[in-house]
Amino acid sequence: MNATNAMTDPVARLESAAAAAVAAVGGDAAGGVDAGLKPSAKPEFGDFQLNAAMALGKRLGRNPREIAGEIAAALLAPESGVADLVAEPEIAGPGFINLRLRPEALAAALDGMDADDRLGVPLDERTHAVTIDVCGVNVAKQMHVGHLRSTVIGDTVARLFERIGRTVHRQNHLGDWGLPIAMTLHSLRSRGVDLATLDLDTLNTAYRDAQLDAKGDPRGLAAVATNRCGPHRLAELECQQESAGEAQAAARDALVRLQSGDPEMVAAWKRLIEVTMDEVYRATSLLNTRITPESERGESSFRDDLAEVVDAFVRSGLAVEDDGALVVKYEDRERPMLIRKRDGGFLYATTDLAALRHRVQTLDSDEVVYVVDARQRDHFRDVFDACRMIGWSTLPDGVEATLVHLGFGTVLGPDKKPLKTRSGSNFKLMDLLQAAVDRGTEAVRTRAADPNAPTHGLAEDELATIGAAVGIAAIKYADLSGDTGRDYVFDLDRMIAFEGDTGPYLQYAHARLSSMLEKAGDAFDPAAPFRSEAPEERRLALLLLRFGDTVRDAAGSLEPSRLCRYLYAVATEFSTFYSACPVLKADDPAVVASRLRLVSLVRRVLADGLDCLGIAAPPRM
Repeated sequence: MNATNAMTDPVARLESAAAAAVAAVGGDAAGGVDAGLKPSAKPEFGDFQLNAAMALGKRLGRNPREIAGEIAAALLAPESGVADLVAEPEIAGPGFINLRLRPEALAAALDGMDADDRLGVPLDERTHAVTIDVCGVNVAKQMHVGHLRSTVIGDTVARLFERIGRTVHRQNHLGDWGLPIAMTLHSLRSRGVDLATLDLDTLNTAYRDAQLDAKGDPRGLAAVATNRCGPHRLAELECQQESAGEAQAAARDALVRLQSGDPEMVAAWKRLIEVTMDEVYRATSLLNTRITPESERGESSFRDDLAEVVDAFVRSGLAVEDDGALVVKYEDRERPMLIRKRDGGFLYATTDLAALRHRVQTLDSDEVVYVVDARQRDHFRDVFDACRMIGWSTLPDGVEATLVHLGFGTVLGPDKKPLKTRSGSNFKLMDLLQAAVDRGTEAVRTRAADPNAPTHGLAEDELATIGAAVGIAAIKYADLSGDTGRDYVFDLDRMIAFEGDTGPYLQYAHARLSSMLEKAGDAFDPAAPFRSEAPEERRLALLLLRFGDTVRDAAGSLEPSRLCRYLYAVATEFSTFYSACPVLKADDPAVVASRLRLVSLVRRVLADGLDCLGIAAPPRM
C-alpha cells in the first residue's frame, strides 16, 4: 500500500493494526486465527467487530474477555499507529470487541480521498509493462458473439491495470496469414471481385466459398470405388477431388506470391485486412474500448521469426524429431506440442511462441494475459511451459514473467445452449450490439416521455446517444459482473433493466447524483466539512474509502466482477442513505453542505469505477 492509500483508507490501517494486535497477544497460538474486521450488524454497537478473542481464549485456555481487553489495549497503544483513528473499544458478550472510528478520523479520510485526483487508488510502482491479448479476430471473417467476451473482458482488465498506473499493451492477434488467407485471395480474384468496392459480407462469403472449393472427399471416393456405387457417383467425386486439388494448388501458388512480396498480391492482402478491420473498429468503438489500430499484431508480424523459433528449440535440445515432424515434449504429460510439420510447415503453437517471446522480451512485460476461450486451456499450458523451458519468460533483470490464460465461458441463449440465430448460425457481433442499442434507446425514449423525467424534452440525437450508452452498458456489465470462466445467458430483458444488479442501474444511480448536485446549485460547497453522524452516512463513507483497494484487487486478481460488486454495493448503500438521511431538505445548513459533498464523492467513485469497466456515465437518464 502506498502512502496516499494509507492516508485515505483508515479501514485498511485498522485491519492491519488489528492483525498485529492479535498476533502480539496470542503469540504462536494466533496462527490461523481470523483477525479480520467484520462490519457491525447493529450500527449502535460501532462500525466494526473483532471476534478473534474467543478463538484465542480456547487455544490458550484463558478467559476470552481478558484477551479481548489486552487486544483492545494494544490497539490504543501509541505504537499501534491507529490510536488516532479508533475510539475506546467496547468489550461485549463473551469477548466481542466493538470498534468505532473517531468522527474526525473519518472526516479526515474523506477529505483526503476527495482531494486526491486518484480517489485513493494506489499506484503500482513496477516498471515492467503488462500485455493483454484481446479480441483475436480472423481476417476475412465476420466478428461473432464469441469475440464479445475476449474484447470486453480483455479491454477491462487492461483498463484496471492502467488505473493502477501500469503501462499496458493491448495486442489484437489477427489471423491474417497462411493458406486460408491465400485461398480467399484466390477465390476473390478468380471470381473477378472488385476489391475497391469490397465489403465484409462479400469477403466473408469468399472465405467460406474458398474453404468449400478446396475441400475434396478422398474417403468418399475410396468408398465409392470399394462399394461399386456406379459410374455417375464415381465421376462426380472424381470431378470434385480434381477441382479441390486445383483450388488447393492455386491457393498455394497465391501464398507463394504473397510470401515473396508480389506487389499486386500484397496490395490485395492489405485490402482484405482493411475491410475486416473497419468493422472490427466499429465494434470496439461502439463497445467503448481502447482497442485501436495500434493494438494490431497479426500472425504475419511473426512470419519471419518462425524458423528461428524452431531452430532455437532444436539448439537447446527441447525439440525432437517425431516421424519427420518436430515436437516439444513434457515430463508431466503424454501429449507433445507440434511446432513444425513433416512438410516444413509451422503451426499456431509456433506463432504463439514467437508472439509470447515478443511480448515478454521486446515489450518488456512481467505479466502477459491471454483472454481466450476456456477451451484453449491445454494449448496455452503447453505454450507457456515451453516458453519457460527455453527461458523466454525471464526478463533481462531476472524477473520471471507471469503468463496467464484468462479463459472465458460461452454466451448462451435462453435455451441454455450456445447463442445462435434462428437459422442456427453464429450471431454476428454487430447484429447483437445493434439489438442492445435499439433496446436501450427504446427504454430511454419511454422514460423521456414522462414530463417529470430529467430527459424529457431532450433532442432525439441526445436520447439516441444515451440509449446507445445504456444498451452497451447492459451487455458489458452482464459479461463482467460474473465469473469470467463460466457460461452466462444472454437476456436483454434482464440486462437492460434500470433496477437490480445491472449496468443501467449503476448509470441511473450516477445520473440521479448528477441531478441532485445540479439542483443544489450554490448550496454545494466543495470545501464543506464532512460530518458523517448518522449510521447510514458512516456506512456509506466507510464503503467509499474501500474504492482504492477494490480497484487494486480487481486488477491483481484479473476479476472485474470484484469492481462490479463494489459499485453495486455503493449504489445500493447510497439508496439506503438517501432514504434515511435528507440531503437538500435537512434542517441544518451544515448538514446539507456535508451531505452534498458526500453525494459528490459518491458520484465521482461511480463515474471512475464505470470508466474502469469501459461503461459510459451519462449525467441524465
